[in-house]
Amino acid sequence: MERDQGGRMTGTPSRRPDIVLVLADDLGFSDLGCYGGEIDTPNLDRLGQAGVRFTQFYNSPRCSPSRASLLTGLHPHQVGVGILTGDERPDGYPGDLSAGSVTAAEALRAAGYRTYLSGKWHVAADMSAPNGAWPTRRGFDRFYGTIDGAGSYYQPVTLTRDERDIEHEANEPGFFYTDAISDNAVRFIEDTPAGDPFFLYLAYTAPHWPLHAPEEDVARYRGRFDAGWDRLRADRLRRLRDEGILDPAWDLTGRDPRVPAWDEVADQEWEARRMEVYAAQVTRMDRGVGRILDTLERLGRLDDTLLLFLGDNGGCAEELGDDRPGFIPQHPTMPRRTRAGAPMRYGNSPGILPGPEDTFASYGRNWANLSNTPFREYKHWVHEGGIATPLIVHWPAGIGSPGRLCAAPRQLVDVLPTLLDAASVTAGPPLEGSSMLDLLHGRETAERTLFWEHEGNAGVRRGRWKLVRKHGRAWELYDMAADRTELRDLAAGEPGVVAGLAAAYDEWAARCGVIPRERILDAYRRTGRPMPLDA
Repeated sequence: MERDQGGRMTGTPSRRPDIVLVLADDLGFSDLGCYGGEIDTPNLDRLGQAGVRFTQFYNSPRCSPSRASLLTGLHPHQVGVGILTGDERPDGYPGDLSAGSVTAAEALRAAGYRTYLSGKWHVAADMSAPNGAWPTRRGFDRFYGTIDGAGSYYQPVTLTRDERDIEHEANEPGFFYTDAISDNAVRFIEDTPAGDPFFLYLAYTAPHWPLHAPEEDVARYRGRFDAGWDRLRADRLRRLRDEGILDPAWDLTGRDPRVPAWDEVADQEWEARRMEVYAAQVTRMDRGVGRILDTLERLGRLDDTLLLFLGDNGGCAEELGDDRPGFIPQHPTMPRRTRAGAPMRYGNSPGILPGPEDTFASYGRNWANLSNTPFREYKHWVHEGGIATPLIVHWPAGIGSPGRLCAAPRQLVDVLPTLLDAASVTAGPPLEGSSMLDLLHGRETAERTLFWEHEGNAGVRRGRWKLVRKHGRAWELYDMAADRTELRDLAAGEPGVVAGLAAAYDEWAARCGVIPRERILDAYRRTGRPMPLDA
């Protein structure tokens, strides 16, 4: 590893890099401090300021599909995970990563990497017993975490070490799932022989519901959100512009019409508490990232570590449960009692202050609208609020220009090619994405066409144009150079652009095995369950 006369890294790493891929769960585009948020994230801010921040990177609009795409470099439909896996998966998509795909762990382990996963898996249809879709059967040498997609931070379901159920370990004093994910990640790094490269997939469940956080973490945010979502959205917009992440020409979307003006909210203290706990979840995760950085630095591995941080979809507007007293949910991720035997309190109502173990709540549409500032829509949809994510890339020995912003539009299928390129590993089957290393070095690359589909919500982006629709509705067309917040639909005036992009989408959907929404709805009807967030 060398430096030029100005003291900057030359971009020539001394060995194959260690790779740390950090994924947050249900994080909004503007929640992090270095992306305009008022949440304390000093460790992620440090990475953003010393690395490269992408301003137009995209995920898929739901957790299982995003993880499938991230791990394989393919679109989720191509690997059998077009919607959620597990009990919520109707007929159509298998819900397991297809045997013909190659995961990041499989490719890197074959090249001599130690491979570790600490955190959430959620790409296996059968979560009850070890099978070919579990992480230890898809390339990971060691695994600590949950097979399922959500649950209590105090007593998570499907908690597993390698292939052994360890749910009982949550009964140990002081257990908190976010910390346990960080603890085990540190242990994996420390156990790696000095001469061996490693790949760590660090998949936090934070800040996915339920709103669980230690009270001392929540207390630091008391009063932070009292100004309400209207004022805070405007403040975030200003900071995003000041950071250079948003073009000043892009206007702030209006408050979601289903969200009341803050001045009209009767239970402001309770509403602010919801966001305080959410923020505490994010900060706890950031503290865990800090522990990873400290460990890498102490072991002399930080400079040669390629670290990426991103989220799996936009902020989540899902409301949990019901406001009726005594409501008991039927979902298996929701425990009936605390570890001490106290009854649980479910749902979002002013009588339940979230945070403690005996609560199970979410922050809902009101605050998700803030998390996704300046965009509209949420997790599930492919308007910008559902698919825009922060992406921070930090690699002192491998990339220069610290603190640079990258505005090139890219998406999840581009992550695996980038990791393999950095590790000088040749991919096996063809991948849908391409390496971003040239972008990370500030070099221009060829324009890409990006595609999305989830539950019938669909989109395609090529250059300045984005074609997008909600299920069952007409295509909308936006000029992303002039209007990335999707406020001015130009479809009526640009029929040729609409036709061309719609044809490209249809060809992609047919090639990738997208199942029409109507078939998925029929399967849900047969199971007796409604389509999640069917709106």
